[in-house]
Amino acid sequence: MRMSTPIPPATAPQQAPTAEFLRTKAQAERGVAGAQHSLGFMYFNGQGVAPSYELAVVWYRQAALQGMPQAQYNLGVMFQKGQGVAQDFQEAAAWYQLAASQGYAAAQYNLGWLYARGQGVVADTRQAMHWFSKAAAQGDAGAQNNLAMMYDTGKGVPQDPAQALHWYRKAAEQGYARAQYQLGLRYENSQGLTPEMADVGQAMSWYRKAAEQGYAPAQFNLALRFDKGDGVAQDSQKAILWYRRAAEQDHASSQFNLGLIYDNGQGVPRDEQKALDWYRKAAAKGHAGAQNNLGLRYHHGQGVAQDYVEAHAWYGKAAAQNFPGAQYHLGQLHEAGHGVPADAQAATDWYRKAAEQGHLRAQFDLGLRYETARGAPHDLLQAQAWYRRAAEQDYAAAQYHLGLLYDRDVSPQSGPQPGPQPDPQQAGHWYARAARQGHTLAQFALGLRYDNGQGVAQDYAQALHWYALAAAQGHVRAQFNLGLMYLAGQGARADAAQAWTWLALAHRSGHAAAARYLASAAARLDPEQLAQAHARLDNLPAIASA
Repeated sequence: MRMSTPIPPATAPQQAPTAEFLRTKAQAERGVAGAQHSLGFMYFNGQGVAPSYELAVVWYRQAALQGMPQAQYNLGVMFQKGQGVAQDFQEAAAWYQLAASQGYAAAQYNLGWLYARGQGVVADTRQAMHWFSKAAAQGDAGAQNNLAMMYDTGKGVPQDPAQALHWYRKAAEQGYARAQYQLGLRYENSQGLTPEMADVGQAMSWYRKAAEQGYAPAQFNLALRFDKGDGVAQDSQKAILWYRRAAEQDHASSQFNLGLIYDNGQGVPRDEQKALDWYRKAAAKGHAGAQNNLGLRYHHGQGVAQDYVEAHAWYGKAAAQNFPGAQYHLGQLHEAGHGVPADAQAATDWYRKAAEQGHLRAQFDLGLRYETARGAPHDLLQAQAWYRRAAEQDYAAAQYHLGLLYDRDVSPQSGPQPGPQPDPQQAGHWYARAARQGHTLAQFALGLRYDNGQGVAQDYAQALHWYALAAAQGHVRAQFNLGLMYLAGQGARADAAQAWTWLALAHRSGHAAAARYLASAAARLDPEQLAQAHARLDNLPAIASA
């Protein structure tokens, strides 16, 4: 709502009346409406006289009673803001109505706001629309923007993206920052435009116009573009510049993103303290992501002394806003008894809240809890359901565990078992999806299936391939099986040196049967080849066993 800010009377310096003030006062006392209005304006702003809201009201009222719309509008503003009079929205609405009925655009705009908010009048979106339309038709940029918002949201009028675009453009072309930002959004998302009219360049141009006027959401969007290289060349320094301008206006998302930039050292030297400072600012503004990150800092003692109670407090604030990461982390605290008494049921409850919002790790952990009866009843069908939700989002561990559920060894004699029934094809499908993401256990399981022809056609070359991937990640049984395949020439030409190397790695990791086959591989090598094999083994980087 448009209302000017005067010099506060209590702090303005005292001054002797000027000649201009005295001339205006003399005319006002003779009943000249224009002079009465001017005198009110002079008292309001302390122009040529010591400021006084009370005397401004007196003279505005004199002019307003003579029907002067500017005075009626200014008197409405003073009643609305409680300047020189007790705040009275009803009185403000009455004076705005008088000025608005005479076509005074600023009064029409403010009257529209009062109807929109139900201040001094009964809330009425149709009346709000009526007065915004009148002011907008006279070129009032604020009214044009509000009219666009009403068409945008369908409030008081049928939703109409094309009309919203029309009025946003009119306001934007007059330099109205909010409308410039909204116009940028529409060029970015084709809202109110045909898809081929989407134009990142136009979006950036309007964002920049609004940003340069200090409009924080536009500054944030501009920063985000530079940060991600979306439609413009990636430029961390420009991203930081615009994030900082918005952050200094307490724009919480900009403060959070600045924290991330300093946390990750993106375009700036990594600085944990600056990251923490920006997270704190955003968290204090209620930004759930920042609250969660602050909780993580206290949880793990990163840049602050480890404090589980403080971590719990920040996670709690974010979780209350349904931030799934914080809900998951609260589950971890309850499971471990960190900062709170250990409570498996409470952990499950928090995991469920996060899982229901699509948090992958929570979905997986909830599946584990149903499978192992930890904080939840033993229920393999529930386990399967939660594993599947995470697996379908390509969470490799969930894909592997889903494969295990389908790969259960249930003998026909035992009759139907609770949970999903064995299904070799489904097991192989989920093992393969996890294996392609580098999941070691899934790679080994897939190798075994090709090795034994279990649920797939037997294929030694495929078995060798998957064993090799798992073996390279330190899987001891995969190393042993890979050694045997090279020794027997299955899936590849027999290669005693390769066989010896993989069997030696398995033996070094404690595989009991590897020694016997290692001797067999060594017997096929001459002394020079064996020495070379030993040298290669000694030069291999250490592989953690899995």
